[in-house]
Amino acid sequence: MFPTETLADYAASFSGTELPADVMHHAKRAVIDWYASVFPGLACTVVGKLESALAEDLDRGRARLIGGRPATTRTAALINGTAAHAAEVDDSFRDAMYHPGAATIAAALAAAQQVGADGRTFLRGIVLGYEISTRIGVVLGRPHYRYWHNTGTVGTFGATAAAGHILGLDRSAFAHALATAATFTAGLQQAFRLDSMSKPLHAGRAAEAGVLSALLAGTGVTGSLDVLDGEAGLGRAMGEGPSWVGIGATLGSDFHIKRLTFKNHIGCGHTFAAIDGALALRQRHDLAPDDIAAVRVATYKPALDIACYGVPATANEARFSFPFVVAAALVHGSVRLTAYDDDKLWDPRTRALLERITVEVEPEIDAAFPGQRSSRVEITTRDGRRYEHLQANRKGDPEDPLTDAELHDKFIELSAPVIGMDAARALLARLCTLDDAPSLDW
Repeated sequence: MFPTETLADYAASFSGTELPADVMHHAKRAVIDWYASVFPGLACTVVGKLESALAEDLDRGRARLIGGRPATTRTAALINGTAAHAAEVDDSFRDAMYHPGAATIAAALAAAQQVGADGRTFLRGIVLGYEISTRIGVVLGRPHYRYWHNTGTVGTFGATAAAGHILGLDRSAFAHALATAATFTAGLQQAFRLDSMSKPLHAGRAAEAGVLSALLAGTGVTGSLDVLDGEAGLGRAMGEGPSWVGIGATLGSDFHIKRLTFKNHIGCGHTFAAIDGALALRQRHDLAPDDIAAVRVATYKPALDIACYGVPATANEARFSFPFVVAAALVHGSVRLTAYDDDKLWDPRTRALLERITVEVEPEIDAAFPGQRSSRVEITTRDGRRYEHLQANRKGDPEDPLTDAELHDKFIELSAPVIGMDAARALLARLCTLDDAPSLDW
């Protein structure tokens, strides 16, 4: 049996099973975090430009952009998925090296609105999207991540699986939807090695491609069922020919959606262990920026490849700059959305300190990636004191998760400036009871 068929078998059996209460709870947490990510993303330039470019697909259709504007199903998935990734606040599944929520939930929401699905079906589609896509990402592994942006590639499968469930695909159609999705996958890491607007489009395009794959399969369009493991398939073309044996072994027993990372800072998640470590030393030793002579950060190589900007010239570069975010943490005590406002982006204290920060690879930390995202932070003061802290995990990782209260605070912090405090609280209450919602027609 091909991997596409193994995954489709699970999808077919999934439709008739009752999910554990804690799995549904974690699905609601993922949706709350997704909405928290979308609201600041709406203000990002690329989202406005995307709406302008796709104007002919707006103000019609059964789906909705966040905010209520009607849109066609594919366009709603594309724009909402882009917004969810644009501000770099969205969730991640560490072992698959990818942000599953942005595309998966955008596709699920668009599909649910198209067919009038209820909240429970919406949540179940999200769970299936996470479970199938994260396993594909784990199989592809680190070789795939060397060149490809998993949120764009692996995310297409999450979107397809979520939409496929909500649209009611049978076993055969589901397998063909995944096969078609495989040939739609895209998203190059080089797209964000220079300052550009491309990165969030990867998530949006994955959401759109997933919806399209499911819709096509529903009409009888077929794909090559060996497209994952074939001689010229995705595994070889976009990786090092990994083994797909056992891809479905733990489906239904080990729910990956229960092991998500929710961001506690704003920016590239590869920098977060270093931010946590810097904040720990700052608090523990009462360090002021002027006290610091040098900062050394040791971490894993993919983190340096992606958070690659030494002296950022824009807010977007700053989100992917190890020296900047560590300096900002040490100067201001946090790295939230305002860290990238002009006054903090060009704060002389931050700019002076980032020049005294070096980042390098530590072999032991690198060997533990992707299962562990650690950083070692060493600070030397001007009077010769030396402090060191190993941050084994990031705040928000499964080992140190955000509580429900912390996640709700994050939602309010990011949504209230956009929709107002009363509307934010009302939406949060609605999201907390999604499994009772008769529809997603909001």
